Amino acid sequence: MTEMEYTKLGDTGLEVSRLCLGCMNFGSGQPWMMNDEEASLELLDDALEMGVNFLDTANVYSRGESEEIVGKAIEGRNRDELVIATKVYGKMGGYPNGQGLSRKHILDQAEASLDRLGTDYIDLYQIHRWDDETPIEETLSALDYLVETGKVRYIGASSMAAWQFSKALYESDLQGYERFTCMQPEYNLVDRHEEENVLPVCESEGIGVIPWSPLAGGFLTGKYDRDEEPTEGRATEDDHTEARFTDENWAVVGEVRAIAEEKGVTPAQVSLAWLLHKPVVDSPIIGPRTIDHLEENVASLDVALSDEELERLESPKSPVWSREIAGL
Repeated sequence: MTEMEYTKLGDTGLEVSRLCLGCMNFGSGQPWMMNDEEASLELLDDALEMGVNFLDTANVYSRGESEEIVGKAIEGRNRDELVIATKVYGKMGGYPNGQGLSRKHILDQAEASLDRLGTDYIDLYQIHRWDDETPIEETLSALDYLVETGKVRYIGASSMAAWQFSKALYESDLQGYERFTCMQPEYNLVDRHEEENVLPVCESEGIGVIPWSPLAGGFLTGKYDRDEEPTEGRATEDDHTEARFTDENWAVVGEVRAIAEEKGVTPAQVSLAWLLHKPVVDSPIIGPRTIDHLEENVASLDVALSDEELERLESPKSPVWSREIAGL
């Protein structure tokens, strides 16, 4: 059985498992979610037993349901051994101040997340997106207050332009506010636009990187075929996943499949191994829906890739960033 590995999150002293368990699947309301609390708790328990100590959720995932399930999973466990991450920004109600990154919304939602998680503190509290309508100084001040009062240990960010992230880091340094220690970008073998955006900032500033969608919504698992209409998976429900069906991306999948066959592993394991070989990446956020998928993902830690194999995987496309490509 694969032994879990651990690493420091960016330049911090915080140790996290090399794979982070994404908890967006734990909840109900969408066909691609697990829609089964008992099965969700079983998967969470198995992940924790395998050594995954890093769990990532958000207040908007099933409108708090995901956080509640995570809270049940960690109840009775040694809290000191766990790193719990959640997020704030998304719409939690159709009323004024029901979304965004105002001081009011952040402080209100931090308390709500703590209640749902059943914990006294959040290890990593992340802004889910950039808020054009709230000054970044107000957002940073509120996050700094949460750290000062002990309700949050570290703060992070997700999915934004490099200039926005750089501005936030600069303002933190200028005002003496708590600094973002982590970035959560979309990053995988076919979505490499962040190599031309926020990843260089993270590398130069010692920011931890925990990529979301490391398997491109299932596209990199090899479950789809170029000449066949998808009949299952995210591509049947998610335009973002189906939009990946381009010539360049199919060429990437071809190399993933070939290397997987040569090594006697799965395409998903090769795709995750590529991310794990990136020095800037600390802990990809996996989103398995079954125990078999969880075990398959964890086994990617045992897959070694040579420089030649890394080049084969990357050569079919060149990274380009724009707000449209990034979905911002």
